[in-house]
Order: sequence, then C-alpha cells, then structure tokens
Amino acid sequence: MLEATSSDLGGAATPCMDSPADNNPNPTNSEELGLVSAVPMIGCINVATAPWPVCSCRDTSFCCSCFSVILFSSVAKNKKMGTCWILLGLLSICSLCFSQDCAQELIENVDFPGSDITTLCSPDARHCQQLCTEHPSCLFFTFLRHDWTKDKRNFYCYLKSTPSKKPNVRTPLQGVTSGFSLKYCNPELQPTCRSPLYQNMAFPGANYKSLFTSSDEECQRVCSQDPHCRFFTFVNGVFKPGTIRYKCHLKHSWSVPRTPVIKREVGAVSGFSHKLQITPYSKPVCQGKLLLNTDIRGRDIENLPAASAEHCQALCTDKPRCTYFSYTSRNFRCCLKGNPSVLVTRTKVGVTSGIPVHFCRMDDSWLQVSHEGVSFQGSDLRFELMHDPDTCQRTCTTDPLCQFYTYFNESYSNSAFRGRCYLKRVITAPAPPRVKNWNNFVSGFSQKNCV
Repeated sequence: MLEATSSDLGGAATPCMDSPADNNPNPTNSEELGLVSAVPMIGCINVATAPWPVCSCRDTSFCCSCFSVILFSSVAKNKKMGTCWILLGLLSICSLCFSQDCAQELIENVDFPGSDITTLCSPDARHCQQLCTEHPSCLFFTFLRHDWTKDKRNFYCYLKSTPSKKPNVRTPLQGVTSGFSLKYCNPELQPTCRSPLYQNMAFPGANYKSLFTSSDEECQRVCSQDPHCRFFTFVNGVFKPGTIRYKCHLKHSWSVPRTPVIKREVGAVSGFSHKLQITPYSKPVCQGKLLLNTDIRGRDIENLPAASAEHCQALCTDKPRCTYFSYTSRNFRCCLKGNPSVLVTRTKVGVTSGIPVHFCRMDDSWLQVSHEGVSFQGSDLRFELMHDPDTCQRTCTTDPLCQFYTYFNESYSNSAFRGRCYLKRVITAPAPPRVKNWNNFVSGFSQKNCV
C-alpha cells in the first residue's frame, strides 16, 4: 500500500514538491525554466573503552582495521603455528565482511519504506546513489522512477538511514529502485562522469545563463566548457511556441563545500582536507583580490557561513552571479554580492571584501590553515579518537570522503568529546533542484569529469 512506502517522510524536507508550473507538461516560456541531520555514528567499537590502540573504523558490521591490530598484537605475543592458522582464518573472515559492505547493485521494484533523512531529485537511480554516497549519513535510498504512477513524485530520491545500518523492511513496489551508499566500495571517491542525454526531461531552476545552440549535444559541450555549469536543459526544434526553440539553459549547483554551522568554541580546532579542488582549472594559479577592513554594502545575493575570507572568496568564485563579497570574521558571515556595474566600498574594521578569481586555479593555501577555537558543526561522517589536531587533519586529507573536520583537544569543556576527530562532508555532486518529464526538452550534465 502507498502508506507503507517512501511517502512516509516523517517530516523530511521535500524540495521536489510541485509548483503550479510543474503540472504543465509543456511550459510555454523561458521563465518557467528559471528559476538541502540526524547523523548516525558509523563505527564498530566503543573506542572510548577499547583495550587496544585506537584506529580508524569505517566498517559498520565488523571493524577489520581495528581487528587487525588485535591480530598482529597476538602474533607478536604468541608465535606458535596453531595461533597463526587461527589468525589467517580470522583475516579471511575479515576480507569477506568488507565485500559484503560494498553493495553496488540496484534493486528494481523494491522499496525501503520509512527511515527518510532527506529528499532530493535525481534523473535516474545511479545519480540518486551518488547523492546517497556523498551525504554524510545516508546508508541506503529509494528512487521513484519515470514509470512511477501512484502520484506525481517521479524522480524523487529518498535518502535513508537506520541505527542498524540496514533497511528495516523491504517491500515489493512497482516503479521504484532501491540501493545502498557506495561509501565503503572504493578507496577513492572519484568525480563521476555522467554523459547520457535525458530526452523529454527538464531540470527546472538553477539557471544562470541562457543562449541558443544548434543541438542538445552542442548545449552539453557549452556546459562542459563553462567553469560554472554543472547541468543543463535544452529546448528542441519542435517545441511550441517556437520563440524559445534551441535555447540552452546552463545551470549551477555548489561544487565548493559549505560548512553548515560555524561557532567559536574553546578547545575546538577545525580545518579542511588539503586535497579539495576548488576550481576546475589546474593552472595558472591566481590570488584574487582581498580588501582588508573594507565593506561593500548591499547587492547581497546569498549569505552563508565561511571559515575565512579565503573560504568566502572560494564560494564567490563558485557562484556564477557573484561579482564580489564581504566577509565578517566576528560571526563567520560570507555575503555574496552581485552587481557587474559598480563596486562601492567603505572602511569597516573586521570586514574583508574581495573579488573572485576567473578562468584560473585559485590559490589553495587557505586549505592548509587550522582554525583554533572554531567548531564546524554537523555533517559528520564519523569520529575517531586521536592524540592531536594535526593527525585529525592528515586523516581527513587521506580519506577520500572527508572534506572538512573538527577536533576537540584537552581544553574542551565536555571531557567526553576530548580527543575526538569528527570527519565531515556535504554533497558537492551536481544536483538539480527539480526533475520533470516535459516533452521536447533534453537535459544532461557537464562532461568536465569525463576522460
């Protein structure tokens, strides 16, 4: 029954909900194309009470990396042949548990009802799986395909999690595809190449530029060469009315990690992975422009948290409409502004303003900075016990999923958190805000990541 399916959101956000224009299968003008936690801790042992040295634990059912510490310690203490055979057997079991955690297959016409943590939009189940993989707490998902007929929730992607790390129920249901996060499948989380063109599909919203192209393939090439474009929608040559035929709408979603909440906390140290790629260019490297104790008033297009003026500059560089920004260090507020005509400044202590970089690689030395007394809250992948913040930073940098981190040292007020390194991330995959079945539209993704 429908009540037993993913429609039970339990209060989860539903950004894919229809607007009045969405009910029209053939929008008639360009404007209709215009115009995102509860975090379960992933671990296998109670690291606070473990009688052996603390190590990295990612496996949700059996921690092989930690168990290997016990095994090798046992080998050192007892070199009898019988013990060695037992250890080899246990290591074999360990290798099996890893293979069980990596479930790449998609399960058609099976629903994982309930346990929703958020709802996004996807053109297909593989894209939904990518969003689940990048979401810090998603472990499995259910996607409503184009052939879903019970209501108008086609292309909804329900991201899910449970304390047991497994779906509570599996229910047969036509028109859905379910699957699991790929967090534990690959040693490296590589950028995904999504080359297909989706016929009779539109990605409404997120426009920043429109132009006319001769075909959907050319529209995709334009998107792939534009540094801001993540996905696009093209209006084909038989669309009516004919005034917007061959129009190519370039669209954007964030590729720079945004730290959802930043607070000052004594004993906290936060920072970023040193492997983050902020711009799509490898060279040349350019500095941009920062104006200390300078404010630019008005013309705000978006306000969001940032750890530093350089982080704010990276966000401005990523945002197509951002022409300059102002950053207030006292409250970590990054104000992105859009005015291509004039730039009017005034002196203001504690505010740094600046200009984004264009068609070059932004200097990423700001990623090397550790922010003392600063906590990045939320978006936790997991935590591990460590001796110092430098080890926490190195762990984040070597972990392909981690984008930023927070470490709590011995001066932190809550003793239970001391020594914890929280590894964190947010979704940075191309993510259309809506996906619709509209005749005579073609949509797709940038091919920047395609070889």
